[in-house]
Formats: sequence, structure tokens, C-alpha cells
Amino acid sequence: MSNASTVTTPVRTAQAAKTHERRWWILAVLAISQLMVILDGTIVNIALPTAQHALHFSNSDRQWIVTAYSLAFGSLLLLGGRISDYIGRKNALIIGLVGFAGASALGAASMNFTMLVIARTVQGAFGALLAPAVLALLTTTFVDPDERGKAFAIYGAVAGAGGALGLLLGGVLTSYASWRWTLLVNLFFAAVGVFGAVTLMQHDRGVDHDPLDWPGVLTGTGGLFALVYGFSHAETTSWSDVYTLGSFVVAAVLLVGFMAIQRRTRFPLLPLRVLMDRNRGGALAAMLVAGSGMFGVFLFLTYYLQVTLGYSAVMTGVAFLPMVAGISITAQLSNMSLLPKFGPRPLIPTGMLIAAGSLWWLTRLGIHSSYLTDILVPLVTMGLGVGLIFAPSFNTATLGVANHDAGVASALVNTSQQIGGSIGTALLNTLAASAATSYLVGRAPSALNVELAGVHSYTAAFGYSAWIFVGGAVLTGLLLRSGAPERSGEAPLVTH
Repeated sequence: MSNASTVTTPVRTAQAAKTHERRWWILAVLAISQLMVILDGTIVNIALPTAQHALHFSNSDRQWIVTAYSLAFGSLLLLGGRISDYIGRKNALIIGLVGFAGASALGAASMNFTMLVIARTVQGAFGALLAPAVLALLTTTFVDPDERGKAFAIYGAVAGAGGALGLLLGGVLTSYASWRWTLLVNLFFAAVGVFGAVTLMQHDRGVDHDPLDWPGVLTGTGGLFALVYGFSHAETTSWSDVYTLGSFVVAAVLLVGFMAIQRRTRFPLLPLRVLMDRNRGGALAAMLVAGSGMFGVFLFLTYYLQVTLGYSAVMTGVAFLPMVAGISITAQLSNMSLLPKFGPRPLIPTGMLIAAGSLWWLTRLGIHSSYLTDILVPLVTMGLGVGLIFAPSFNTATLGVANHDAGVASALVNTSQQIGGSIGTALLNTLAASAATSYLVGRAPSALNVELAGVHSYTAAFGYSAWIFVGGAVLTGLLLRSGAPERSGEAPLVTH
């Protein structure tokens, strides 16, 4: 036993040293991998009208291209996090990248609607394995407080800006190549990610080999599936629709059952100790709120720029770049300088209030508003606020997590953001449609009034999004603890 120990220790030390030398290259690989997943949320949306025309499917079918991905991704994240802990994060990353790329190639080769929906579902499933592995690897590679701040600043900027970059890339590829290239581009990201993982990361045999909690898997996955489906169904029908209500009831029953199982089982899918920390709970709440509120920016401002101001898809993407710059600035500043000194409590609620103010500013838009005078400044300000939310939230949600819990903690962060996006999609679309209908009551359905109703629906969505962020500021202000996070002197955790 002692001989084995003396042999293994130098090997582990050498592996740790090698990984430590390569850690910034590993960060680049992880950022590229995460960017691929985030881009997919908006890049395909830009291509949907063109894909619909090419494959001849109806408007009612179109939503399933988005919903199929969301259902698979959102419902399988917790399981994906557990699998990455079991088989090893490097293995999960490579399998996730290869699977995501294969599904993207299948989608790009689609000859009909069914083939494209199947491809999007498989994409979501592999994305649910990939996303927790990326964040878990980041968490266990960077444990030095100063370096962790820099690493999570970069990761947070990628996460916050990925949606806007997806709009730009989607517009360019759809306009100058083909809608199929919005899927094929994932093969480039995946190839870089796989090459980097194979050449830079050490062998990883997994850190948690406990038996899989099958009752937890079935109730947790089923509950999340029903929840995401309920919001998706509400978006296309109504909140009072029998299937919408039924989905929410099923989700509530299954998720309550899931939590009961997690409290009693010996090897839970989601160890409740991961949820017990106040700061982690506040960070997860921040991701949920940001996921909901950000939808108002991307979707309805895209509508406004394209429908009202007549921007092309490419120019719409370019218009969002100042927000990306704002996110990058505060993501770096918050994680590298502010979070170590003040902790997350003053940062995240402040970011929420800045985002709320920016959205409230956008409620003043009219049919003759100008980008330079009416949109640019609130867009940059929005980016500054979002940078204060995402980067500290990712860092705080995974800070102090044991190595064997890193996968499930990372899955929780992604789940919060995904569920938030589903809520925002359904809620804001419904409220915007209601605002447009109300505006036209008592008015002639002329072309001008229809255009005014559309703008009114967008500004109403901005207003509701602003209130979502105000609520998030109050919630996170109550949940997060005051004071700087505890510093740790641990060495990077490396599995062998």
C-alpha cells in the first residue's frame, strides 16, 4: 500500500504541474466549447425563416425547432452533470463535443422537418452533457482566488455575450452562405474543442462512482421536461390551455417527489448540501432571473430593429456588439477586482438594477426612433449591468464546491439559466401579444396602427423585463451574504 502511494504521488504531482502550466490554454478550449452551446440559442433562430421556406414546414411547426432543443437540454442537465462526474469531465467534454457536432451535421443535412427536429433534440441532449462538464472543468482547474477571478471573468463574458454574437454570426451565415451553415459552423468549434481536450487535458477517470439514483433521474428529468414543455406550450397556446396547466401540475408533482427522494436516498442525483449555501442559492436565482429578463433584450429588440427600423439580419447582429463590449468590461472588472474585495452581494443586485434601468430606457422607443440617439446608450448600459450579473454568478455558484460535486453544481447553474429562458420566452411573448391586442382595441386596423401596435408590444416587453430585473435585485439582495468570499489556498484539483 505504501509503495503504491509513493509511486502514485509523484505522478499526480507531475500531472498537476503539467495541467497548471496549460491552464490558460485549457480555459480557451472551455470558452470555445461553451460558446458553441450558447451561440446555438440564437444563431439557429435567425435562420429559421429561411429553413422553413427550404423545408416547407408550417408556422405552427416552426416553434418545435427551438422547443425540441430546449426540452432535451433543460430536462437532461442534472443527469448530464452526474454522468460527467461518473465518467470523468474530460471524457464527458469530448463525448459532448463529438455528439453535438454529429447532431449539427445531421441537422445541416436535413431534407425535411422531422429530420431537423430529431437533430435539434440530439443536439440538446449532448449539450446537456457538455455544458456541466465545461463549467466543472473550469471550477476544478482554477482554484487560486486571483486566477479564478480572471478565468470566470472570461467565462462570464462569453456566457453573457454569446447570444448577441449568435445573432451576428447567424445573420452573416444566413445572408451570405446558407441556413445550413448555422449548424455546420458547430463542427469547427467542436473540432477545436476536441483537439484541445485531447492534447491539453490529463486523463480523467471520474470522481464519483456511486450507484445512479434512478428514481431521482426519472422524477427530476421528467419534472424539468414537463416544466419546460409547459412554458413552451403556453407561448403557442395560452396559460389556461389544458395541456399547459396539465404540464405544470405534472412538473410540480414530479419535482416535489424528486426533492423528497433526494432527502432520503443514500446516493442522490442532487445532493442537497449543494443547495444549502446562501450565496450559491442567490447566484442560482440570479441566473434564473437573468435568463428570463435577457430574453426581452434579444428577441424584442431584434424585432424592433428588423421590423420597425428595417435592419438586415447582419446589421442587427452588428447593432448588438456595443452590448458585448459592455459585458466584457464589467465581467473583467467585477470578477478580477470587485468580487474578491466586496463579495457578490453589492455586485449582482447592482447589475440587476442597471439592467432594469436600461430596459426602462428602451420603453421610450417609437416608430421613428434612432439607433444612435435612442438605442446605443441603453444597450451599452445593459451590457455593463449584465457583466455584473453573469460573471460573479458563475463564480459564486461554483465556489467552495467539493470536487465530486462540481458536475452537479455546474448543471444547476445551466439549469437555472435554461429554465429562466423558458419562463422569459413564454411570459414575455404572451404579455407582448396582449399589449398589441389591447392597443388595437377601438382603433382602425390600418398599416400605421398595426406598426404602432407592434412597437407598443416591444416596449411593453421591455417594461416587464425591467420589473423582472428589479425583482431579481430584491431577491438576490436578500439571499446573498455580505462580505468577500473566503480565500482558499488549495492547489488545482486534478484527477488521474
